[in-house]
Amino acid sequence: MSFLSATLDRVKPSATIAVTTKAGELKAAGRDVIGLGAGEPDFDTPENIKQAGIRAIEAGKTKYTPADGIPELKQAICAKLKRDNGLDYSPKQISVGTGGKQILYNALMATLNPGDEVIIPAPYWVSYPDMVLLAGGEPVAVETSIDTAFKLTPEKLEAAITPKTKWFIFNSPSNPTGAGYTHAELKALTDVLMKHPHVWVMTDDMYEHLVYDDFEFCTPAQVEPGLYDRTLTCNGVSKAYAMTGWRIGYAAGPEKLINAMRKIQSQSTSNPCSISQWAAVEALNGPQDFIPENNVMFQRRRDLVVKMLNEAEGIECPVPEGAFYVYPSVQGCIGKTSAGGASIDSDEAFATALLEEKGVAVVFGAAFGLSPYFRVSYATSDEALTEACTRIQDFCAGLK
Repeated sequence: MSFLSATLDRVKPSATIAVTTKAGELKAAGRDVIGLGAGEPDFDTPENIKQAGIRAIEAGKTKYTPADGIPELKQAICAKLKRDNGLDYSPKQISVGTGGKQILYNALMATLNPGDEVIIPAPYWVSYPDMVLLAGGEPVAVETSIDTAFKLTPEKLEAAITPKTKWFIFNSPSNPTGAGYTHAELKALTDVLMKHPHVWVMTDDMYEHLVYDDFEFCTPAQVEPGLYDRTLTCNGVSKAYAMTGWRIGYAAGPEKLINAMRKIQSQSTSNPCSISQWAAVEALNGPQDFIPENNVMFQRRRDLVVKMLNEAEGIECPVPEGAFYVYPSVQGCIGKTSAGGASIDSDEAFATALLEEKGVAVVFGAAFGLSPYFRVSYATSDEALTEACTRIQDFCAGLK
């Protein structure tokens, strides 16, 4: 009998964390490596938010809190959802967790039984299918394509739904592609979901505020009020507020589901960090003017990366609507051999050779469920991005 749980055989480690770790190890060993794997803003947490955390420490707000969030933060979340999304929730419908990942995981653990299916558009954030597997469900990946700008069509959603479908996980703007759904595109999907009342909707709105070119964000319960009673709207402060390490995520949904999520959290991690919660109150209630200022820089970086990657031989890079990722195709590189003698027979082989020969760390597309692509995070300096893209161009030029 194995000492370790058989459940672990169903999942794999996070590829994005693995790439970031590998890049760090190579840097520590003296290699000149540019890491484009981490999904983390390079901006510092805004000063007013940091000061709110400091004040919480000085005021002795360092004790246990309610398991799924302090009342002040729940009120701030309700206000944010009303202000930004036109959604009405009460504090009893809010759950606060240790990052967005825990919120998603709690919801899946609270609802999935063996055989339950969860529809996940591919490419997807690497953790979605593995969290479904850990919770005992079955992920159903539905592939999109570069031809539809990596957006799921209503026809494909309809075809994927079965009597066993319990959840549809929806992420816009997307990690890894940056694809954002317009109101009309999302309405076409919600029209399908309205025909299947047994299917719940889990929205990951983490990149809500990181949008460009006048793109207007919308979320399913906002587009189709008829889905309100079976939608869990998930978000957090990590990306837009540059608070990745503070670890605060939240969700709004039906009270029965929120109560079940609270039960799981009370017996696992209990409350999120008290100091981080008070900082998140300030993030949501305080000035928001730095967000569009940061977006100007992100959009400039996006345009730089898209232009330079499209100038690389064998690469096609679409222009994303949001987040801080691009997801270029390497179809034109498959079947070639690198200058260092590596056979490029997959996107993983491309990423491996690129790291070894040029010192650029990216995440290969197979990790996100769709090949042959790779993900670049442009949440780093213009100088680093320019150098990294130049190296990618040189690498591609050397393929034979």
